[in-house]
Amino acid sequence: MSEENPQTWAGKWLGYREEIKVIDVTIRDGGLMNDHQFDDKVVKAVYEACVEAGIDYMEIGYINSREQFPPGEFGPWKHSQEDDIRRIVGDNDTPLKLAVMADAEKSDYKTDILPRADSVVDMIRVATYIHQMPLALDMIQDAHDKGYESTLNLMAVSTVPEAEVRSALEMLVKSEVEAVYVVDSFGSLYSEQIHALYDMFMEYCGGTKIEVGIHAHNNRQLAFANTIEATIRGANCVDASFAGLGRGAGNCQMELLLGFLHNPKFRLRPVLKCIEDHIEPMRDKLKWGYDYPYMITGLLNQHPRAGMAYNESKDRGKIVKFYDQVEDVD
Repeated sequence: MSEENPQTWAGKWLGYREEIKVIDVTIRDGGLMNDHQFDDKVVKAVYEACVEAGIDYMEIGYINSREQFPPGEFGPWKHSQEDDIRRIVGDNDTPLKLAVMADAEKSDYKTDILPRADSVVDMIRVATYIHQMPLALDMIQDAHDKGYESTLNLMAVSTVPEAEVRSALEMLVKSEVEAVYVVDSFGSLYSEQIHALYDMFMEYCGGTKIEVGIHAHNNRQLAFANTIEATIRGANCVDASFAGLGRGAGNCQMELLLGFLHNPKFRLRPVLKCIEDHIEPMRDKLKWGYDYPYMITGLLNQHPRAGMAYNESKDRGKIVKFYDQVEDVD
């Protein structure tokens, strides 16, 4: 073995699986750092980079309620109306598929999601907390009836008792959903927990048409590592974003993921070019990525909203003060 070319040896351990689908979440998840007020040129640059890089899906934004999230306060990618999407992608005459996310209890999905025949969108991604499962199932059925692919993100799974997760999975396998995601909403999970959750999801999804996916956050600098662990375990749907742009500590970095997957259809250069020209210039203002308040909320298995607020306050940088505050709450 020691005489083998290292690249050849490594390739035996890191061979790609053609069936793995990569979903870019840069604009949707990253928009949580700026109320989805991206310039069109940024959204178009991410779209074009996804096309050139061979990425499978681009999640262009939320399709959430304009009443709950007024357009004057939020940018167009909080609502992802058809005219706004087409302004960026035209008829999307490319292999890239487009997705939008609808939050349970935050989306007027029955009226705002058009029939698939009238839309350039291919996939509806439903995001739900465990107590919203009945509504989420109705949203999945609505998407299916309108002609869309559909997925479900079961959020904050690190806070949900196992029996309730199993109950949700029992319901989901009877639905029309095509993929169910393990979502590390708070960036609190270690690889052993990723393994256990994936195995639990596969107890129900194995042998069905339903794929298992992974959506990781980087509070403890484990988003990429946990995404690797999930794919090694067998996950075929993986979320990532350019430079990890996403809520709080951000997501698995697309540039790292494409390198790991070793699929020759993916091209890294367009992603790096977009990061250089459009994403990194926003870092000083948006302040996403690994940071001590986000690390602390991850360690405590808490939503990062407290860390996000702290980083916008005059106390930013006072790490111990933040730790004392949130540890007392916990």
